[in-house]
Amino acid sequence: MKYWDIFVDGYNGYASYLWYEITHPGWQNYFYWLLIVSGFFFLLEVVTPWRKDQPKFRKDFWLDFFYMFFNFFLFSLIIYNAASDVVVNLFNDGIKAITGGFDLQASNPLNASPMWLILLVGFLVRDFVQWWVHRLLHRSDFLWEFHKVHHSVQQMGFAAHLRYHWVENVVYRSLEYIPLALLGIGLYDFFIIHIFTLAIGHYNHSNITVPGYVTGGVLGALIGLLIATGGFDINLLQDPSLAAQLGTVAASIAVGAFALGPFMKKVFNSPEMHIWHHSYDLPEEHRYGVNFGISLACWDYIFGTAYIPFNGRDIRLGFPGVEEFPEDFIHQNIHGFGSVHKEERVAENDLPATPAK
Repeated sequence: MKYWDIFVDGYNGYASYLWYEITHPGWQNYFYWLLIVSGFFFLLEVVTPWRKDQPKFRKDFWLDFFYMFFNFFLFSLIIYNAASDVVVNLFNDGIKAITGGFDLQASNPLNASPMWLILLVGFLVRDFVQWWVHRLLHRSDFLWEFHKVHHSVQQMGFAAHLRYHWVENVVYRSLEYIPLALLGIGLYDFFIIHIFTLAIGHYNHSNITVPGYVTGGVLGALIGLLIATGGFDINLLQDPSLAAQLGTVAASIAVGAFALGPFMKKVFNSPEMHIWHHSYDLPEEHRYGVNFGISLACWDYIFGTAYIPFNGRDIRLGFPGVEEFPEDFIHQNIHGFGSVHKEERVAENDLPATPAK
């Protein structure tokens, strides 16, 4: 009954939260942040497209738009905030039973940490877990059948970020939630991280190209704003004047653009890198995929899966057999429950074997 009560409380709590989000617009409202971030990247795609011949409302744009709300709200209503609460409580209680009462959650060293450290650790842990889960989705023939939904995109745009099978929600959320919950990442912390990673995910899939110094300047501006305002318990300035705050932001933008700029595309994912993850053609030695990074590109460079042989702006997207893959929401989301197809992942092609430098 304890775990059933946790499930019901999680479901009811999030249902109330979701309804409040929709009916009460505000700056701390995730629902409208989703719309704002999506609108921002759609505007960039219209004003400065990377693939200029691609339609503004590309193939399957509205299908992906529906996926955005289904995967981020309707399905998460049950899986993330209800079922996963049960999982983490079962896990923590299991640790207590095995160790004779050791409470892993209560012993978390981040309990007394400032919010900026909690968010930074939560972001890094979540992205690292997601990177390995993403590799698993490609390596497992069973899970690949579900992941094909995401790779069925044949014209790339920001909303393609959100086209994925509902089974992926189960896999990702189940595996990422336990370490996040045990680190003390609560609902509020999670959604701050989620908004940040939402923006990066939209950016990675967008039909735009941005120099590293620009993305470095944007990151610098965000950090500068937090320092200037004391956000997330960053208390480096004591009662700063407006001039000091503006100077801090300007200096952070400069540092981000010129110091971080040259390294941004090796640290963070980008459209130029992620387009190769969706390539129809793969090199023989990377038959299970390349560039698995969700938000961070560094994991691919560390583990040897980074691959950008040349400018991939106009490469063919999809996978061998995508021509026969279902094109509607219903059939895409029942795909994968039949027999597993042991198939050749790499079509004949002349891609170079040299990985990205």
